[in-house]
Amino acid sequence: MKCAALVAAGTVLLFSGAASPFQPLITDDTGTQGTGGNQVEVAYNRTVEKDAGARSVGHEVPIVYTRGITDALDLYIGVARLKLEPPDPGPAERGWGNIALGAKWRFYENEATGLSLGLKPEVRLPVSESREARGLGTARTSYAVGLLATQELPFGAIHANLAAQKVDYSDPAFDAAERRTRYRASIAPVWDVTEHWKLALDVGWVTNPDPAARRYLAYGEIGAIYAPMKDLEIALGVIRNFRDGAVSTTQATLGVTWRFR
Repeated sequence: MKCAALVAAGTVLLFSGAASPFQPLITDDTGTQGTGGNQVEVAYNRTVEKDAGARSVGHEVPIVYTRGITDALDLYIGVARLKLEPPDPGPAERGWGNIALGAKWRFYENEATGLSLGLKPEVRLPVSESREARGLGTARTSYAVGLLATQELPFGAIHANLAAQKVDYSDPAFDAAERRTRYRASIAPVWDVTEHWKLALDVGWVTNPDPAARRYLAYGEIGAIYAPMKDLEIALGVIRNFRDGAVSTTQATLGVTWRFR
């Protein structure tokens, strides 16, 4: 996965950028905040990419605020602070990435069967051309949409997503260097271990941005969620890309979710 910038590696892993899903997972659930509900998510993601002896490191602090408009509709805004350490000696790039604006709409819910379906459209606003050149985002508007499914089960729940993303750069060289239309299919079982602890797996297939590599690569994640109180969660996850040739990408994520009214 040889991207125009290391931040693109994080996009492959997280797909939705600053707009965090169900922390620490890549796969999102259909849950919403309810009318008048609020949620703040803050995380730290560290991504390490190794390729032919070269090692790049990306640091990301996404911040997302979500507001419940109705019981089935959320609106959110998110942005991430980035630090990119290149493989060659030189200064790291620092700055803010694209602002993400989106919604989550749970359009179907069957309490008897425990099945619910949702739709999650998202728009990523452009950064400046200078920040794009430094690898901190895209200087044209990008779009994404996801179909979400959650099935409640006696052990917890299984979440599944089908998602598509269109990435647009202002620099034609970046556009030519990457696949700009990207897809993801993923599934994540979550176990309710105790009243305060959940454990999760997340596996999926995503488009590889590198047009010279195989079109799809896979990822796997193990995660844990600890809820010391009803409206506070602490999440930890480790994600690894597979089927990416000689390139090795690993991400560790630590996040906090706080809900309030």
